[in-house]
Amino acid sequence: MTRIVYLNGAWLPEADAKVSVFDRGFLFADAIYEVTAVIGGRLIEYAGHAARLQRSLAELAMQLPLSPEELLAVHRDIVRRNDLREGLIYLQVSRGAADRDFSYPKDAVPTVVLFTQAKPVLDNPRAKTGISVVTQPDLRWARRDIKTVQLVYPSMAKMEAARLGADDAWLVEDGFVTEATSATAHIVTRDGTLVTRELSNAILHGITRASTLEIARGAGIPVDVRPFTPEEALGAAEAFITSATSFVLPVTQIDGRPVGNGVPGPVTARLRELYIAEKLASAI
Repeated sequence: MTRIVYLNGAWLPEADAKVSVFDRGFLFADAIYEVTAVIGGRLIEYAGHAARLQRSLAELAMQLPLSPEELLAVHRDIVRRNDLREGLIYLQVSRGAADRDFSYPKDAVPTVVLFTQAKPVLDNPRAKTGISVVTQPDLRWARRDIKTVQLVYPSMAKMEAARLGADDAWLVEDGFVTEATSATAHIVTRDGTLVTRELSNAILHGITRASTLEIARGAGIPVDVRPFTPEEALGAAEAFITSATSFVLPVTQIDGRPVGNGVPGPVTARLRELYIAEKLASAI
């Protein structure tokens, strides 16, 4: 079935949705994005994604030509128009089209695009087997807290991980893990403490990360917010990632070596179960 895409206020078949070659998202990666999961036709963690979208826009001095109420209505409408029961909504906002110049144009009208991807996100077989990662240097720009479309290096890192026979990469800077290519990295120490890096410009401020830490604290799981090294991760009892598309997903191998017993651990499994139950209950 041809998807229906939202483009600057119009609903179009995907083949008819066109963006100018002068769009700054195309020429400069001058754009930000968000991805919201959909389960049962409802939006998962929408409020968090909408808030982070506004933060990214503000950091880049961009404006969204939709009110918060209109943006939510568009998300609900695209679910309805595409009969999306389970999958993802991708939202991208660029600064708009203007003649090529490194200086920001003063009168550019932002380009707003939304499209859907139908795919299973709830019943992920990797939740039972875990994923493998390899460590690679973090060579991205310094403002990773802004969710921009500058994703060429994460794509390169993920492709290198695949070449090495792994599922993903954990990026390392100054000896410490920053994050995965498109997810937050966590470990669980031998004494059962969840460890994850503190928020800063070095990592994306993950929506699923924040919810998982809140759920962990509510469940009595100790949380230590600090950096950790790849060596500490290999000596941990468990490791996992969090993201809007994977929720809570175990990591069972790093650089070809097993984490813990080499199988998904009980803390990760519990957090995934609690996260899914809570977010399904609060979906809109």
